Formats: sequence, structure tokens, C-alpha cells
Amino acid sequence: MSTAHPTNESALPAAVLWDMDGTLVDTEPYWMVAEYELVEEYGGTWTDELALALVGNPLLVSAQFLIDNSPVTLTPEQVVHRMQSRVVEQIADEVPWRPGARELLAAGREAGVPAALVTMSWTDLARAVVDATQPGSFELLVTGDVVTHGKPHPEPYLTAAARLGVDPTACVALEDSPTGVRSAVAAGVPTLAIPHHVAIPEIPGAVRVDTLAGLTPFDLRPLATGAGDPART
Repeated sequence: MSTAHPTNESALPAAVLWDMDGTLVDTEPYWMVAEYELVEEYGGTWTDELALALVGNPLLVSAQFLIDNSPVTLTPEQVVHRMQSRVVEQIADEVPWRPGARELLAAGREAGVPAALVTMSWTDLARAVVDATQPGSFELLVTGDVVTHGKPHPEPYLTAAARLGVDPTACVALEDSPTGVRSAVAAGVPTLAIPHHVAIPEIPGAVRVDTLAGLTPFDLRPLATGAGDPART
């Protein structure tokens, strides 16, 4: 991998819009623990296949799916609160950073590139993760409980760009799920797709890379707009 990077600030994205679960941190296993425990509490059986079907979805959509496929009798809102509280407990024990994520976040901060967290998790969980980063890492949070339409609708990413005062097409989004990638692409944001727990098909407007490890803020726009070489990752 070449270590030469442009120093010209015009090569930098206007902002980096980070997905959280599976991209910044690997909380999907924590969600799965919460799902298994809740369903088993009600005498049901959960599976990894069902759990993976929830990746990237708005939490109320996932909660309704869990209710529809188990004996759980809570409301969707109660399911979200129960599961998210369990994930926050696990985050307090250990923050499961994805490879290269903390380093890229820190490099973006040093380069003066604004960052937003754009996640379908709700504010309590997003805040727990943000609190584990260096102060000033994120300018804003756009969470699933503050948008009208969750991913794959473009609203979360359009909201982040608008609140940062930047053109969505000048940003770069980092996503790990088909649902999240579709949301970012629909908002016009050049997107890097970093598959993890689920495969991501070819989606026009997105470029797949293997990992964030080794990337710098100067790599993001060339890669996301197709000017770079995804194989270098």
C-alpha cells in the first residue's frame, strides 16, 4: 500500500458521516446478545439468521420484527429500551472498536474535517459510544429517535449534512450494511461500504472496501468517488 497522500485540503471531504453499529464499533454481537436474552425470557427461540435480518434497520422496525417472530409481548418501544439498555451495559464493559476506526476518526479531527454520527441507534446508546471517543470527535449526532424516516430513507444523511452546513455530495459516508448504504447514496453522499456481518451488493454510488485500517482522511473522497483503488485496502 502506498503511504503517499495529497496534502492539499481540497482533497478532503467536507465532512465524514459515520454509521455507528458495525462501522465505528462492532456492537452487532451486543445487540444479538440482547435479542437472544429477551426472546428466551419469554420462552422463545432466536437464531443468528433472524438477528442478521435486523442489521442496519431502524430500531422500531427491528423491534416489530422481533415481536412478530417471537413470543415477546412488549410494545416495540419497550423492546427497544430493553435491548438498548443491555447494549449500553456491554459497552460500559468494553467498547468494541472496528479496525482502523479510531485512528481514522482521530486523523479526521486533526485535519479539521467535521464528523457526524448517523445511526439508527437511539441517543442513549450513541452518546455512550461518543463519550468513549476523544472529546471533539463528533460535531453532531443524528440518531434513530430524532428522524421521521430511518435508513434506508435519505433523511438521516440529509439531516446530518444540513446541520453541518455542507453539501451532501462533498461529504463521504462510511457504512457497513445495505440499508445504511442505500440511505447515504439516496442522499447523494459518496459512500464507502465496509461489509462486516452482512454482505453488501453492488450499489451505484457506493464503493466497497475491505477495511478502514490504514486509510487517512485524504483517501476517502478518491476512494468513494471511484478515483482511488479499492484494492489498496
